[in-house]
Amino acid sequence: MAKAKGAPATKAPKAPKEKKATTPRKRKVKAEAGSVGLTAEEVAGGTPTGAAAEVGALVLAAGGQVLATYRDPFGGHWVVLAALPLDKVKPTPYQRELSKAHAEKLAAVIPKVGRFLDPVIAVSDGEGGFMSPNGMHRLSALGSLGAKTAIALVMPEPEIAFRILALNTEKAHNLKDKALEVIRMVRAIAADPRKQGVSEQDLAFELEQASLITIGICYEKNGRFSGGAYNSVVSKCETFSTKALADNLALREAHAEKLLELDEAVTAAVGRLKESGFTSGYLKPIVVARVNPLRFVKSDANTPPPDFDKTIDKMIDGAKKFDPSKIKAQDIAIAAAVGGGGEE
Repeated sequence: MAKAKGAPATKAPKAPKEKKATTPRKRKVKAEAGSVGLTAEEVAGGTPTGAAAEVGALVLAAGGQVLATYRDPFGGHWVVLAALPLDKVKPTPYQRELSKAHAEKLAAVIPKVGRFLDPVIAVSDGEGGFMSPNGMHRLSALGSLGAKTAIALVMPEPEIAFRILALNTEKAHNLKDKALEVIRMVRAIAADPRKQGVSEQDLAFELEQASLITIGICYEKNGRFSGGAYNSVVSKCETFSTKALADNLALREAHAEKLLELDEAVTAAVGRLKESGFTSGYLKPIVVARVNPLRFVKSDANTPPPDFDKTIDKMIDGAKKFDPSKIKAQDIAIAAAVGGGGEE
């Protein structure tokens, strides 16, 4: 039938849009109160395993005394509560540096309380002594006070030391502390003939981020390295390797050398900014942000990581060509307002 003259044209109805399939979120199931772990009676009861008995023998051989043996209330693992000669307990060799100020603060507090109430955790060092992954500052404080003995929770499993380092909350880590701890841990395990097949992927929990291995090597070579300025870039490029630690260390060393080369180029660009009259603790992050090719790149779990060498090479080239005349005072003000990336 013909349309009447002047009648408005009718539009065909639009087909409804198909809804994208969404992955349902998994709800965390909250454990029912009192449903996990052991009862008080179970913690105190039972016969210690052979490993726990061996730990007791090591404690006695070191001149210490076993005070109690029990199972931890969460996982049911055996723990030996022991009094150990202070000179038989050392910090693990691969953790962060001692903070003298923190140790002195503890040494000042302990006499005021008149008691040492916070046992350290310890594992056998295989040489007749013990290592503590979480008691460096407490041990130092006790030593400065002239104490003879430390109370320790001794674990039968030496590998627990690496896991506890990842959970260490005695003193908050900064990036330098954590990165140095990670690379020392990697080197220690890589040199252990009993752990030759262990990879970075196997230690993902303990190492936390693959970028920390590379940045840790940088801090080994240059204690004043500004890791905070580069961590966001490196963490996007580095992933845990499935190769044995010893086999992959050469690659990490090469990446660290390239990162140090970038830092030199960025430092030179910062120098040009200062020559132009800019004075701020945020000049380095500004340069890094301007030469970062990943700055506006969006990625997700399905996106392969950017190539480390290509990314850092672009940044080195950008830093060498950096033009301070393109930076305005408001850029410095914004960086200072945002904060979190000042020069170290």
